[in-house]
Amino acid sequence: MAKTYNNLFAQVYDFEALYRAYLRARRGKRHLPEVQQFEQDLEGNLIQLQNELIWNTYHVGRYRFFSVYEPKEREIAALPFRDRIVQHALVAVIEPVWERRFIHDSYACRVGKGTHKGADRAQQYLREVKRRHGRVYVLKADIAKYFHSIDHDIAKRIVARHIKCKRTLALLFQIIDSMVEINGNLFGVGIHIGSLTSQLIANIYLHELDLFVKHALREHYYVRYMDDFLIVHHDKRHLQRLRAVIEEYLWDRLRLRVNVKTQVFPVGLASGRAVDFLGYRIWPTHRRVRKSSICRIKHTMRRLGKQFAGGFITLERIRQSIRSWIAHTRHAQSYGLRRAILRASFSRTGE
Repeated sequence: MAKTYNNLFAQVYDFEALYRAYLRARRGKRHLPEVQQFEQDLEGNLIQLQNELIWNTYHVGRYRFFSVYEPKEREIAALPFRDRIVQHALVAVIEPVWERRFIHDSYACRVGKGTHKGADRAQQYLREVKRRHGRVYVLKADIAKYFHSIDHDIAKRIVARHIKCKRTLALLFQIIDSMVEINGNLFGVGIHIGSLTSQLIANIYLHELDLFVKHALREHYYVRYMDDFLIVHHDKRHLQRLRAVIEEYLWDRLRLRVNVKTQVFPVGLASGRAVDFLGYRIWPTHRRVRKSSICRIKHTMRRLGKQFAGGFITLERIRQSIRSWIAHTRHAQSYGLRRAILRASFSRTGE
């Protein structure tokens, strides 16, 4: 019988827990006016939050929406700072419950995981299958409009299997239900991108797929990063059968569909195909940086160069972007590319 967890809510509203949540929520955001305003009466504001949680008077604040455009346009929802503190406190309590259950090869939004390790694992699986069988195929898929397709009732049922603390569930369900008005949608489907609880709920939701693939289908070479996943195998027809079974499961159990880019294909130098996954083009023998990433860093460097020339940003801001991108490219065959980008970037800044 699966272990369940009760009596968790006191850990959420504990003052020290709220203070630690405040420290995490303010990380990288101390310059924002709403954070500075909250800090003017830090103790009083934390006590106010604590009292609202204890007496069941806490209500989720209003979302603020904005768009980001890299790598593609996404609508992001941001809550007031005090609500982000509550979410950090809540996630700190319930995330360990699920971290014990997540499979090893789920790499999104988890400590010690991430895109680089996910790409490493995918390449490891390509190499193993290639070495054992001389050929390798991949089922590469992702979920169509994933965050906007998550069914609230299904998500609640999944969470409630293991968490039995009614007050903790009530707080989490209030947060989930605060997301029902995506583009006027009032049908309890979809969660906002951008909040801490959204990331956790999204991971929990597709953990059901992880269990199905690993335990019911017994597929060893499986990797997932949020709504992107792949299965590696030496038999193309086997993967085609898996695709049909997985698509049926996703719709019947989770009300999700894969997008039109989902396909089964051979990987290798002979075929010319690579696995486009987590920012890299991956072959069994090597990997390269995705072409769109190269175009994006060139565009970013041009934009930052103009801003620097106009005196709107500092040189350190440009260095931060370059360091971040180089850290990503170091995990691929990219020495010449890095030299070219660095040479072009510093020529714009006069260094």
